Amino acid sequence: MGYKKSILVTGGAGFIGSNFIRHYLEQRKGSRIVNLDKLTYAGDLANLDGLEQNPNYTFIKGDICDLNLVNSIFNEFEISAVIHFAAESHVDNSIENADDFIKTNIEGTYSLLKNAQDYWLSKKAGQSGKTDFRFHHVSTDEVYGSLEEHGYFTEKTPYAPNSPYSASKASSDFLVRSFHHTYGMNTVVSNCSNNYGPNQHFEKLIPTIIRKALSGDNIPIYGDGKNIRDWLYVEDHCRALNLVFEQGTAGETYLVGGDNEKDNLTIATTICGLLDKTIPKKSGSYTDQITFVTDRPGHDFRYAVDFSKIKNELGWNPKESFDSGLHKTIAHYSNKFLRKA
Repeated sequence: MGYKKSILVTGGAGFIGSNFIRHYLEQRKGSRIVNLDKLTYAGDLANLDGLEQNPNYTFIKGDICDLNLVNSIFNEFEISAVIHFAAESHVDNSIENADDFIKTNIEGTYSLLKNAQDYWLSKKAGQSGKTDFRFHHVSTDEVYGSLEEHGYFTEKTPYAPNSPYSASKASSDFLVRSFHHTYGMNTVVSNCSNNYGPNQHFEKLIPTIIRKALSGDNIPIYGDGKNIRDWLYVEDHCRALNLVFEQGTAGETYLVGGDNEKDNLTIATTICGLLDKTIPKKSGSYTDQITFVTDRPGHDFRYAVDFSKIKNELGWNPKESFDSGLHKTIAHYSNKFLRKA
């Protein structure tokens, strides 16, 4: 079978990566995706159930830091594009031990860039790196640090990461930028706000609230619960990624947000209120389980994203309201956690 594109997706068994693979294969029937994932705690092949028999999909278990493996994948599958999701992303884990974050997020990104550059230039002998080949690096708004009560991150906001996780992602962003400006590689970077939806790791905020509520445990909320995040439904993010990958200008960065600013306590009380209606307790409310715990070191106060660039240049807007997205998310995790109970 001839393919229009053979795309290497890294970290495709994770939350956003798995949702993107399904989205992209539905939209681009003539493309092949090679999914390289190490299957650490954040990766789960169950997120991709049903794709095993798809002739346009190949899974390879492996580490992006393995230069020989990555090189062999480029050659065997004639990779013409990379969409790079693979990353250590749990902030609390980075505070306890940053080693894996430095290894995967920085060294792993360099491994991919170096292999892509070498392979693609070998296919375009005598030409510059400004080719049809594309490297899309998926990153986070956490690289910009913390906002106060007003204002928004834009593509021109100076980087000011405050955790080992966000510092490692900032470093990987700069590596991608350098390969464009130094070598002419066709790169794009997207930085997104907090995602939510199906297949997110159970330790993340929204799945944790649902899981703890249904199990009868305390629902831990850092500090006073007033830290604010902008929430983006994962399917909306996948549509944005598709547009940036296919139509984004080489060398540019695009911010993707959901226009849904909520503080952590509001998230918890909203979820508990919805669970009270759909899966009521024998007595009392799930809100009774909310417990305030010692705040995370260096906990950024607020993130908020101005996504006017991707809106104006590529015509993207989030479609899912926070209310409808949260209903879908609660239904997904309620079924999942109650089946395990």
